[in-house]
Amino acid sequence: MVVGGFERVFELGRIFRNEGMSSRHNPEFTSVECYQAYADYNDMMELTEVEYQGVTLDFESPFKRATMSDLVKEQSGLDVLGFGSDLAGAKEAAIEALQKLSSDVRRKAVAKVSSAPSVGHVLNELFESMVESTLIQPTFVLEHPTEISPLAKPHRSKEGVTERFELFIAAREHANSFSELTDPLEQRRRFESQMVERKAAVEAAVAEKAASGEEVEDDDDTPFEVEVDYDFLTALEYGMPPTGGLGIGVDRVVMLLTNNPSIRDVIPFPLMK
Repeated sequence: MVVGGFERVFELGRIFRNEGMSSRHNPEFTSVECYQAYADYNDMMELTEVEYQGVTLDFESPFKRATMSDLVKEQSGLDVLGFGSDLAGAKEAAIEALQKLSSDVRRKAVAKVSSAPSVGHVLNELFESMVESTLIQPTFVLEHPTEISPLAKPHRSKEGVTERFELFIAAREHANSFSELTDPLEQRRRFESQMVERKAAVEAAVAEKAASGEEVEDDDDTPFEVEVDYDFLTALEYGMPPTGGLGIGVDRVVMLLTNNPSIRDVIPFPLMK
């Protein structure tokens, strides 16, 4: 619709994704998405900051803003992006930093870091294992690596990262936004690269489970395949203005407002239980 000339668009609806289930994730969920032409992720941050009369959470704007790299550096002491293309060095340093975690968390995190295909993925794995649980107050986490942000525009002044943010509250992601990538050639390259990467990850996971004799079970960590959205690429080829996009997980907002620990308890009529 943005391509067709509608400069401000929003949609509230139910979504189903073929992913695993946990207390924080459900294949069926409610989301609101909005898109504003001639905007970027800075405009989306201003749009996301809302007032709320919380008891323990401070919703006074502006929310804290910090880059993913800086937050990881605070917790681990590592400047992961400083390793450049030295993937082996980044993995070695990351695994050493993970030793401070509890055994269960450390085991899973080390496995993910060891199989990470890029330095950007290493940064993301450190963020998820060492930083997410510390983000209690509303925090905009900025500048995600390009490798994990296939739809986001490259940062206008920093290499290797994108103009993207995620809003974390109570150690959970509640919103995801970025300056939309509008270059159809770059978008096609990223989609195809992601498809190859995900397929390899799925095959590796299946082979690992088969070798261990375990059944393949779906959870947050289970890789899944993706397909190239050629219709989306065709739309971009017609021409899309500079656009900022924002998605808010309504179910997680309800979890927050109702003090509920599980997403399953806030979905009124779930198709999956």
